[in-house]
Amino acid sequence: MKVTTEVKEQRRRKMRLLLAEDEKSLSKALTKILEHANYSVDAVFNGQEALEYLENGDYDGAILDIMMPKMDGLTVLRQIREEGNLIPVLLLTAKSEVEDKVTGLDLGANDYLTKPFAPPELLARIRAMTRTRPAQADTELHLGNITLNTTSYELLGPGGSFRLTNKEFQMMEMLMRNPSQLIPTERFMDKIWGYDSDTDIHVVWVYISYLRKKLTALKADVAIKASRNAGYTLHIQE
Repeated sequence: MKVTTEVKEQRRRKMRLLLAEDEKSLSKALTKILEHANYSVDAVFNGQEALEYLENGDYDGAILDIMMPKMDGLTVLRQIREEGNLIPVLLLTAKSEVEDKVTGLDLGANDYLTKPFAPPELLARIRAMTRTRPAQADTELHLGNITLNTTSYELLGPGGSFRLTNKEFQMMEMLMRNPSQLIPTERFMDKIWGYDSDTDIHVVWVYISYLRKKLTALKADVAIKASRNAGYTLHIQE
């Protein structure tokens, strides 16, 4: 069987997708389907979480259910487009009214899928919308004398470079996209391990320790500051 260049590239680097679906049984099923197709998936269950994840993470595509608690999918879509985020978005809905489709597409959705749908169609639509993703200007994040490559997961500084693990990368990306801003420990847990994870919250401190050691080895002029019982901040050292 001939393997296309596109498939080879996807195998080399898993595409990251955000799935926002409030029906947890459906979310779990879709996550399994997507992961089986070699995607990395972050699942959230309301629109407010979806907006926060899209504002703080680097995703290749988003799947947004329209009817969600706290904030509907159309509002999430409107806000990220107003912020200049051109991430490909596929809208999901149980409705089939033409006006919903028109509203979503006018707000900047790339595609629209009505429930129920067949998994092969979902995967085909995701492949189509991510294939035409606009080039992003932030494949490299910079702060002080360090650089985080969001494609290769490499953290670089005057002392060399490290290829970060997936969780190290996600934590460092959150910190670098929000310099000098306090990120609560619970936010790291929700974003990286999942809000219903059985993992002890102290794991965040463990990974912060890993990152601090790497920053020291890289001779970085930035540091991760801990705020007791609150969270962590990345800042340039004076």
